[in-house]
Amino acid sequence: MADDATTPLWRAAQAFRAATLLYVVAVQATSVDQYSRPALSWVLVALLIVWSGVAVVGFTLTSRRQQLVVADQLLAIGFMLSSWLVAGPDVWRTHQSLPTTLWVSNAVLSMAIWRGPWWGLGSGVLMGLVSTLVTREISNLWVDAALPVLAAVGTALGLAAASARRSRAELERAVRIQAAAAERERLAREVHDSVLQVLALMRRRGAGATGELRELADLAGEQEQALRTLLADRPAATPDTGLLDLRRELQRVVPAGVEVSAPAESVRVPHDTGEALVGAAHAALTNAAQHAGDGARVFVLLEDLGDDVMVTVRDDGRGIPTDRLQDAEREGRMGVRRSIRGRLADIGGEARLETAPGEGTEWELRAPRDPEARSAP
Repeated sequence: MADDATTPLWRAAQAFRAATLLYVVAVQATSVDQYSRPALSWVLVALLIVWSGVAVVGFTLTSRRQQLVVADQLLAIGFMLSSWLVAGPDVWRTHQSLPTTLWVSNAVLSMAIWRGPWWGLGSGVLMGLVSTLVTREISNLWVDAALPVLAAVGTALGLAAASARRSRAELERAVRIQAAAAERERLAREVHDSVLQVLALMRRRGAGATGELRELADLAGEQEQALRTLLADRPAATPDTGLLDLRRELQRVVPAGVEVSAPAESVRVPHDTGEALVGAAHAALTNAAQHAGDGARVFVLLEDLGDDVMVTVRDDGRGIPTDRLQDAEREGRMGVRRSIRGRLADIGGEARLETAPGEGTEWELRAPRDPEARSAP
């Protein structure tokens, strides 16, 4: 069985169950002379001991605990109600029910660990009400403090279980990100030493050519851009919130000489949203470097629009001819479509292009801060 985040809590709860069982036997030994059916009370205690053993082994050794938790709830209620079989109401008005409130709390602990604080609270309230039903004294709710104590125990342990699961999920995510980054770095080194160098050489040698050789150089440049974008480091989410600081990550990929305008405060977005925006901005910047022309200036603007965030990449270079992008797609060159528009489409955003020959190029990359909220009906 693979450990989950709550395994230590389950083990601690079963140690507590064993301790409460000793308390049950001690209370039984001191109270049995007050019962009208002492033999039956010992039979019920024996059954309780058997179930406790099954529960300790089951909750400790298996990860499929749903059936055990449900059985724990039903048996705890059944044991409390069986108190009426061994003694009259006059006994229970001054005593706790047969399995003792302490032992009944094990059912509350099981529910809280399994389903979290709200279910733990509900189980605690239910057990407290059944205990009150057995004693037939509403005042025992507060005199014995059964209900508030059980409810508080269920809520507290449920919160601990939920926190443990969140911490485990964040740790696993951090490990995956680190492993992916290491693999990306290894791949980048290998590709850089071979494919990227060849593509860069072809782009430089064919930059001043015409005809088919120029088209071949442009194609090599687009493939170089696509590879560099693919191999760029994935932005890392901040460990405390799981969000990504988009302002910082943009500054990381913007080359020297490019002017960046951004809010003074961090702009935090979900990891997928930030990754798509940074990747698309990087692709737009690479396009500007390759096609805007010598001496062209490039500007990057980050805007926090509340529900949306927008990154604008603009250059004052030569611009893009009207049909160039369509011709490139027909020829199988999909750099802009995949690297920019495709990334934004994947997260429910959009990429708008404004350009004309001699007028420069401007990309508006806009994405919802919460893609799930945008896609909800």
